[in-house]
Amino acid sequence: MGRQTATAGSDPAGSSRAIRLDPHSLPVSFEAHDQRADGSVRHIELHRERVILRRAIRGMRMAVNVRVSDFLGVAVRGLDDAKMLVLAHRDPALSIPLCVSSDRVEIDTAWQMWSAIFALPQLPEEVVREPAQRRRRHNAIRARRPKFLVRRRAGGLLGEAGTYRGEREIIARD
Repeated sequence: MGRQTATAGSDPAGSSRAIRLDPHSLPVSFEAHDQRADGSVRHIELHRERVILRRAIRGMRMAVNVRVSDFLGVAVRGLDDAKMLVLAHRDPALSIPLCVSSDRVEIDTAWQMWSAIFALPQLPEEVVREPAQRRRRHNAIRARRPKFLVRRRAGGLLGEAGTYRGEREIIARD
């Protein structure tokens, strides 16, 4: 199975011209625009089960491996004079451009094909999702105490349990 480049040798992903990735010839390897990466370019490998993003930030190279099932779906985003088809992720930095075109019919057919290939829903057009907020830790003391001590109630009856009032003590003498 051969590799495919973005737009079959024309401009890379993220340029102003139309890109068209073929969903039936996966895996696909191409470059996309990334504001924060060195050289403003990230390398993307798109497989049926996973996506690998490779980029360098301030000289530190990294590869992010994301399962396709972790993506929200396939979304259409509006550009100035065209539409862009995107594999949308909760974190916008991990979203992947799939197709850019000014032809609405072409975008609709590609939208259906990519959605069927990845078994992901087609997201409505202008839905802008914010990154998920970090979860708060509900029980901060749990990490510091052993589990059985977290269950156990502390204090209360310890001082009162050993005190006897109003009774005569029996002391054994040798």
